[in-house]
Amino acid sequence: MLFTGMNNELIIFVTASGNEEASRIASALVEERLAACVNIVSNIESVYRWQGKVTLDTETLMIIKTTDERYAELERRIKELHTYTTPEIVALKIERGSKGYLDWLRESTSEENV
Repeated sequence: MLFTGMNNELIIFVTASGNEEASRIASALVEERLAACVNIVSNIESVYRWQGKVTLDTETLMIIKTTDERYAELERRIKELHTYTTPEIVALKIERGSKGYLDWLRESTSEENV
C-alpha cells in the first residue's frame, strides 16, 4: 500500500571521507533519534570543484532518513561530527512511501520516545 506522506519525511545525502567516519556519524544520528536509519554506500567516486581545482575523490555516501522537525538538529550534529569544512548535506522530501515504513520513520525520530 502506497501512502502519500505528510511531506514531513526527508531523505538526506551526506558524503564522508570513508566508512569509519560514516559509521561514526550514522551511529550518533540514530542513537540520538535524529535519524531513523542511515544507509552507508562505500566507494563512490566524487568529482567536484574545490578551492578552484577539479578534484576526484573516493568517498562514502550516507543516505539518511529523518523528519523535517529533526532536520535542524541533525544538520547541526553532522557539522559537529564531520571532518569536512563544508560537508555535503542535501535534503529531499519523500513524496510517497509505504505507510508502515513512514510511520516507523516518524516514530523512530520522535523526541517523545526518548
